[in-house]
Amino acid sequence: MPSTVLAGIRVLDLSRILAAPLATQMLADLGAEVIKIERPGTGDDSRTYGPPFADGPEGARTDTAAFYLSCNRNKQSVTVNHATTEGQELIRALAARSDVLVENFRAGTLAKYGLDHESLRELNPRLVYLSVTGFGQSGPYAQRPGYDGIFQAMSGMMSVSGHPDEPMKVGVSMVDILTGLYASTAVLAALRHRDATGEGQFIDLSLLDCGLASLSHFAMNYLISGEVPQRRGNGGYGGIPSQAFMCSDKPLFLVAGNDKQFAAFCAAAGRTELLQDPRFATTSARITHREEILPVLAAILRTRTRDEWLAVLDAYDVPAGPFNEMPEVFADPQIQHREMLVEVEDPVSGRLPLLANPIRFAATPVEGYAAPPALGEHTAEVLGRLAGVTEDQLSELRGRGVV
Repeated sequence: MPSTVLAGIRVLDLSRILAAPLATQMLADLGAEVIKIERPGTGDDSRTYGPPFADGPEGARTDTAAFYLSCNRNKQSVTVNHATTEGQELIRALAARSDVLVENFRAGTLAKYGLDHESLRELNPRLVYLSVTGFGQSGPYAQRPGYDGIFQAMSGMMSVSGHPDEPMKVGVSMVDILTGLYASTAVLAALRHRDATGEGQFIDLSLLDCGLASLSHFAMNYLISGEVPQRRGNGGYGGIPSQAFMCSDKPLFLVAGNDKQFAAFCAAAGRTELLQDPRFATTSARITHREEILPVLAAILRTRTRDEWLAVLDAYDVPAGPFNEMPEVFADPQIQHREMLVEVEDPVSGRLPLLANPIRFAATPVEGYAAPPALGEHTAEVLGRLAGVTEDQLSELRGRGVV
C-alpha cells in the first residue's frame, strides 16, 4: 500500500501528459486518494504515446503506453466529459468534496465551464487549486501552447547542455519532471497553510518558470559574473575533474573536485607530482587551468580499463561511477538493494514493472503500489460514492457521452 502520510487527503486530478500527473502520482504514493478525470473513450493523451505499449494476456499488445504507466499509479480513473453541462456538475460535486484540484489546461480554459478556481472556491473555500501551464496565468505568452523541449530551449537549459558547437536538450523531459516536483511541494505547502487558516488558495505554476529556476548555480554564476556559461559536454562547472573520461575500454564519470579528493586521485594514479605543479595544486588553480589539466587526466585514465579504475578509485575513496546503459542500471547491485524496481499485479498485463518512489520514510513507508488504472475503471464506484450517481443514472450518462 502507499504511505499513509497523506491519508484522508482527496485530490481531483484533471491533468494529463506528464508534469502535473507526476505531481499527483507523488501525492498518491504518499497516501492521498487521487481521482483522475479522463475524457470518455480516449482518456489521457499519454495513453497512446507509444510504442512501447504494455503487454496483455499471452503477450498481446494492449492500448496503454509505457508513457502513461510512468506517472499514473495509485490513482482511480473516472471518465467525465467536462464539455457537457452534466459533466461539469459531476466535477463540481467531486471538487466540493476534495482537498486539492490539479489541472493543466491552457490559462482561462476551465473558466468557460465554471471549473476555474474562482467558481469552485465558492463551493469549497478550503480547496487547494493548482494550475500547471506552460507560461503561467499572465504575461504576453500566457495563451501559447508549449511542451518540454520548448521550455528547455527558452529557459536556457539547452544553452548550457551539449557540446560547444551544439546545444542539446536533456534526454528525459526534465522540465516536466522538475515541474512535477515543484508542484507536489507547492500542494503540500498550501495544505499546511489550509490546515492553519482554514483557507485554500490558487497556485500558478509555469513550466518556463520551473525550467529557469532549475538552472540554479548556472544562472547565479551568470548573474554574479556577467559571463555567459559555456557548454562543456560532459564536463561540470565545479571543481576539476568533474566529468566523463574514456578508459582503455569504456567511459566512467570522475569527480575529484576538492583538494583532498584530487590528492587521493593522484595517489591512486601514481601521479603525486601533479600536486607540486602550481597550476594544479588547488581547486581554484585547476579551474583556472582547466584546458591544461584535462588532457593530462584524460591520458592517465586511458591507461587502464574502466573496472580497474573503479576498483582503485574506490579503494582511495575517490568519487567515480560507470556509464550505465539501462540493462546495467537495473543490474546494478546498489539499485537492486534499494529495490528501485518493483512489480505490481495488473489485471490486464499480469505483472507490471514500475520504478519505485525514492522516498524512504522510517515510520510511514511506501510499501506497495496499485497499477495505473484502466480508462474509467473507477467511474461507477467514485461517482456513486461521492456524487450520489445511481447505476441507472450512470447508464443514462454513458448513453449521452457524459461519462
